[in-house]
Amino acid sequence: MRASRLLSLLLLLQTRGRMTARDLADELEVSVRTVYRDVESLSAAGVPVYADRGPDGGYRLLEGYRTRLTGLTTGEAESLFLSGMPGPASQLGLGDVVAAAELKLMAALPPDLRSRAARIRERFHLDAPGWFRAPDDVPHLQPVADAVWNQQRIRVLYRRWARPQQVERVLEPIGVVLKAGTWYLIARTHHPDAQPTDTEQPDAQPTDTAPAHAAPPRTYRVSKILTLQPLPQRFERPPGFDLAAYWDAYAARFEADSYRDQATVRLNPNGLQRAALLMPPVMARAVHDNAGPPDPTGWTTVTLPVESLRHAHVEFLKLGADIEVLDPPPLRAMMADTARALADRYLH
Repeated sequence: MRASRLLSLLLLLQTRGRMTARDLADELEVSVRTVYRDVESLSAAGVPVYADRGPDGGYRLLEGYRTRLTGLTTGEAESLFLSGMPGPASQLGLGDVVAAAELKLMAALPPDLRSRAARIRERFHLDAPGWFRAPDDVPHLQPVADAVWNQQRIRVLYRRWARPQQVERVLEPIGVVLKAGTWYLIARTHHPDAQPTDTEQPDAQPTDTAPAHAAPPRTYRVSKILTLQPLPQRFERPPGFDLAAYWDAYAARFEADSYRDQATVRLNPNGLQRAALLMPPVMARAVHDNAGPPDPTGWTTVTLPVESLRHAHVEFLKLGADIEVLDPPPLRAMMADTARALADRYLH
């Protein structure tokens, strides 16, 4: 355990440069005193670790020093092959690169690790998209990815739900996310008509990195991009932008905003089981979390979040006679109307 920590400390200094004892302790999840002892051990072993004093100080390696002690453990080697994404990598135009990297990694592993890593591919396969849906057609994904990587503005024609449905936008792409088989672009909208700041030169060359006249980041579905034109201007990424944190917050906000209404229903035992399979995840979780004890007839009353009455009507019809809507009255009336129409259709 300590040997692994010493190697991690050495690699942190090699890859990140100067780091304080507190930074190292936070990364390694140990105390500052443990970092002091580990640094002393590395120095005693001949590793040129130096301490710089002062407010900007910290530990660093001698300039130019590199270690070859980067061997992978068995679990690390296996996890690298398990985390491979050949499908998404191909969509991004990186399929050949990923394949070549895996071949090089295989060649560098000792025979026993090579054999174990190869078995990962034979025995585990990751298929992220959900069932019963075709993947999005994303002809502009590679240009989007290039723009994200090169911090280059793009002009897109985008199809949205609101009217007018087709809008033109100049975007500053700052990230791409793959969620359940669907690609999303995180970008700021650039406002070319904004007035220049005091530090911006109005006659700057278009190839210069331009300052940001941009709104906060927004989320765009890549398959809804109808046309894309790369622009010569580059842009500065938002300082400290954390793509994973942004996406987590966006997903939570999207879910909360989508399910603003509520419905109270009764479910029999069969309905409780089928709800977990047929309802959207948010509603299925609510059935599991909110279900109380059944009444003497075996039915359970549950309050569920719903997107709208129309959406709830469709979802509840999947459960047939295993569900009864109690509230709100308009939704109960919609279910009753459908039940009468079905009875008229099939009983006459």
